[in-house]
Amino acid sequence: MTGNIVSRRYAKALFSVGQKQGDKDLAAYGKALSELSQILKDSPEALRLFQNPVFSADEKKAVLGKLLEKTSAGPVVKNFCSLLADKGRLPVLPEIASDFSGMLDTVQGVVRGKLVTAIKLAGKRQDEIKKRLEDQLKCKLELEFAMDKDILGGVVLKVGDKVLDASIRAQLQMMKEQIKRGV
Repeated sequence: MTGNIVSRRYAKALFSVGQKQGDKDLAAYGKALSELSQILKDSPEALRLFQNPVFSADEKKAVLGKLLEKTSAGPVVKNFCSLLADKGRLPVLPEIASDFSGMLDTVQGVVRGKLVTAIKLAGKRQDEIKKRLEDQLKCKLELEFAMDKDILGGVVLKVGDKVLDASIRAQLQMMKEQIKRGV
């Protein structure tokens, strides 16, 4: 089985447990998984340890226990992670967290996006743009703001699987292509 299928199955299993417990617990599970995933991203040595077959499941659980102390994980998430250790699935924990987050976003009606501009936008301007986009999309939007001087001006907006490239760089590239074709 590929990691993607495995992560989706485990995420779906924990998600169904969370749905039975209620929205509050479901959000708590998502938060704990996200925190643990971030710790693993910040500490690639731990992820390499989880991938190494030389270490036993008990040794991996001991390390996992120390990592879980740094999160808001409750008993259900701790037991879930222990199960992952027993099954040798700890290396896919970041993917499980990502899949779980996606499922949670779908249930809560949240769409994630990214807005890239050539200059840094002030906080008030970011809020205005986010509000306007939420009104147009008619959904709750989690918008990440980034800066990229290479786009020269304009914006690049990625929402879900859609991309709107209204940057000067893209417009110059289109003009270049038109000139090449002789249009």
